Amino acid sequence: MRSYLWTVCGLSALAVGGAAVANYVVDPYVTHQWDNDTVQRLRPAREKMSAWGKTYAVAAYRPSVLYLGNSRTELGLPAPLPAFGKAPVFNAALSGASLGDAVAMAQHALMVSRPRTVVWGVDAPSFSLVLGTQDFDRQLVATSPDYFPRRALLDLRRAVSYDMTEDTLRVLRGTFGSVCRSNLAFHGQRDTSCILDHMHGWGGTAAAVLPRLHEFVRGEGPTPDALQAFIDTVTLLCGTGAQLRIYLNPTHASMHEALYQRGKWAALEQWQRGLTAAIDQARAGGCNARLYDFSGYNSVTTEPLPQASGAKEMIYYWEPSHYRDNVGRMILASMFGGDTSAVPTDFGIELSLPMLDRFQAVQRTARDEYRRAHPVEAALARAVAESEAAAARRAQLTQRR
Repeated sequence: MRSYLWTVCGLSALAVGGAAVANYVVDPYVTHQWDNDTVQRLRPAREKMSAWGKTYAVAAYRPSVLYLGNSRTELGLPAPLPAFGKAPVFNAALSGASLGDAVAMAQHALMVSRPRTVVWGVDAPSFSLVLGTQDFDRQLVATSPDYFPRRALLDLRRAVSYDMTEDTLRVLRGTFGSVCRSNLAFHGQRDTSCILDHMHGWGGTAAAVLPRLHEFVRGEGPTPDALQAFIDTVTLLCGTGAQLRIYLNPTHASMHEALYQRGKWAALEQWQRGLTAAIDQARAGGCNARLYDFSGYNSVTTEPLPQASGAKEMIYYWEPSHYRDNVGRMILASMFGGDTSAVPTDFGIELSLPMLDRFQAVQRTARDEYRRAHPVEAALARAVAESEAAAARRAQLTQRR
């Protein structure tokens, strides 16, 4: 019996160890790769464990210019860019990221790479400290310079999993999927082929409008604790001498209309004021920090939705939540200079406390004008807001019972 148990245990250990080694070597999710043939390999459109790959790449590549944020920044901001010269640029934004996830990525980068420029995209609904990206294990965040040995142990431990073994076998059989390349092949920006595949799955731009509006309005941010975490991180980054460019994502104007209809406009303005005060204070302390607002109502964000225009695709947006990289190039040009010939004069404004009251008043007027000029989009936003309000009431009744 003892011999039998030893044999079973030995074979099991060999099987588990063999699977772990195979998973680590094949690395179907590119958790520990950078600038090699593996990241160029075609793969399924849905990237698993993206946070693992990006935290490793930040440590291996050591970018001088770092992008932070959620999927809007990940899809929209191209890297590298001529404005940055030969400086290494990496888009470390994560799909589904909350403000808390971006803060963790900033802390990681400060430990392993010390970026000299940080570009950070924010928006109100995701401005909270919840774990937005489920695969962003906080153990991936560097806490000391000896990151790689500890990271190798994490990768090996993660390699002992059934789902990773299944996908390793698919890679070896050639059936894993061949839609697009990892974001690592584009310095962290999402491959356009991946986005097109997702849009096809949604059924096109028009079909994605309502789900994205619901998703945006449902966000729990902005929260006070998130603002304090943001201020603390800005202070930390300023202490390294990095220049900071914070920007409000140019989500489609229908998103802001939905927030207004849901009764979140006052919170939106207060959040905007909190961000502005934080950056003004950082600048007063000698930090090279600036805050830009590309959201609200302008010639980019008010592009007609397919429901109103009849077009199959939009010029500036994949759908109302995510802007294309032609918009991202406008954002970067506005903040860092370069060719601004394609940037509309009403797109983007630098915020400061002395001008904020007037700016917000102008935005309220523009909001009312948008509602009158775009009745189809306004009706969609109102329907989404009413639906979300009804869902919230039902949830409250259920909790009381």
